[in-house]
This record gives sequence, structure tokens and C-alpha cells, in this order.
Amino acid sequence: MNTLMIGTQEIIIIALIVLLLFGGKKIPELMRGLGKGVKNFKEGMNDVGENSLDSKSAQPKGEHDEAAQ
Repeated sequence: MNTLMIGTQEIIIIALIVLLLFGGKKIPELMRGLGKGVKNFKEGMNDVGENSLDSKSAQPKGEHDEAAQ
């Protein structure tokens, strides 16, 4: 059960490997791009949620019933 936990040593080793692979100058650029991607994803999810609510409220109540018959 304890084998699934990530400890401090494992995090340090992973950070060193990433530093060796990408270099010190490239890591801030990667993190900036990751942050922008997460922000765009959240904005897109909010837009999808708002659009689905708008389309449901814009549809007349009787229209759905008539389409089902």
C-alpha cells in the first residue's frame, strides 16, 4: 500500500531528470505554455457550459414535445 506514495526523494530525482533533459532555460517556457493551456481549457469548458445553458433556455418548451411526436 505504501508503494503508491511518492516521496521527497522521488520528486527530487524526477526534477533532476527534467532539468537534465530540458535545461534551465527551457523549463520556464514549458511551464508558461502549460499554464496558458490550462487557462484556455478552463475558459473553453466555461464557454461550453454557458452555450449549452443558453441553447436550452432559448428553445421553446413546446418545441421539444412536438419533435418527439
